Amino acid sequence: MRILIAGQSYYPAANGQSIFTVNLAESMAQAGHQTLVITASDRGRAYRTLRNGVRLEALTAIRASWWHPDSYITPWPWRQVSRLFDEFQPDIAHIQDHYPLCRTVVSAARKRQLPVVGTNHFLPENVTHYVPMPAWCRASFNRLLWWAMLELYNRLDIVTIATETGVGILRQAGIRVPTYSVSCGIDLNRFYLDPQVDRLELRRRYGLAPDRTLFLFVGRVDQEKRLDVLLQALHRLDRDDIQLGIAGHGARLKPLQAMARRLNLGQRVVFTDYVPADDLTALLNSADIFAMPSEAELQSIATLEALACGRPVLAANAKALPELVENGVNGYLFRAGDVEDAARCMVRLADQPAEWAAMGAASLEKARLHSLNNSLRRYRELYRSLLPGHATEGAQQLSPTANQ
Repeated sequence: MRILIAGQSYYPAANGQSIFTVNLAESMAQAGHQTLVITASDRGRAYRTLRNGVRLEALTAIRASWWHPDSYITPWPWRQVSRLFDEFQPDIAHIQDHYPLCRTVVSAARKRQLPVVGTNHFLPENVTHYVPMPAWCRASFNRLLWWAMLELYNRLDIVTIATETGVGILRQAGIRVPTYSVSCGIDLNRFYLDPQVDRLELRRRYGLAPDRTLFLFVGRVDQEKRLDVLLQALHRLDRDDIQLGIAGHGARLKPLQAMARRLNLGQRVVFTDYVPADDLTALLNSADIFAMPSEAELQSIATLEALACGRPVLAANAKALPELVENGVNGYLFRAGDVEDAARCMVRLADQPAEWAAMGAASLEKARLHSLNNSLRRYRELYRSLLPGHATEGAQQLSPTANQ
């Protein structure tokens, strides 16, 4: 197959959409499929390159730092997109969002009568946190945001989303086309339980205490991740034997650092900034508990990575996180946004070190259900189901909302 994948975000961005798209594109290329990715240039100017077997076309983009430090806008991409379609001659197109670049890709594909798949990574919460508005108009604004997404996605052949929770959210919002739950997947050859990791050395490298119970967050440091809840929970606990590590960068990094100073948290919280990919598995293995307080996760690749490394998890009981974390089995869920409940669950985990191994083993079992190989196999089946001569066969292999 010749597969064209498009989205606003790709390497070197480290958000969930980018990580998923990179995994998808590179795995398809490794399986022998010709793969082209069209994305917004992280350099401003257009460039092309070949990365791990994937042809990457980064289109001229304007950095929208007024919106978010990692946001780029691709103005008037039609000519470039049309040229790439004619040159690459794809069999199928797969979009990752509903912004102008992907809208142009859908128009170009339809003009050539090509099938289009869309994966949804969007929730209104990804936007509303960055738009100041009175509370009374937030519901109307959310409906407008859903309309903008659904107007495009309801014109596609198939829509995928990472979890059954996500399928339910899309159906409630008004999706009408066949919708499948397909996990983002986790590479179990890269993320795994490693008893040989030098925990003390990794903690020392990132300024983390060797002798405290370490709760580790990895991901974008943005508003919807609700890291403020964990900082306030630490302040309520006032326990020097617990430390929170925040690994990542984003728009809320400086405000959260300022909050930590106001709360006099000192070394009870450490901001490690971005962690290179080569260190990530070892750092996860050096933590005692993984923490994900976000209220806007359609799956959470970072949590999947922690599960694959055999970590117990503290997570908000919100959106799709309960599909990955089972109370008392592989961690604890706290009421989303509830500082007191988050503090209670932190204490419960910190004071039960004898349970960590069993919880970690349960996390490993959950991670195996989300093997990247299984997810990629399902995407190949979905693609083939849309190609001429394969529609009946593909429809028999997959049913909407089936997982793994």
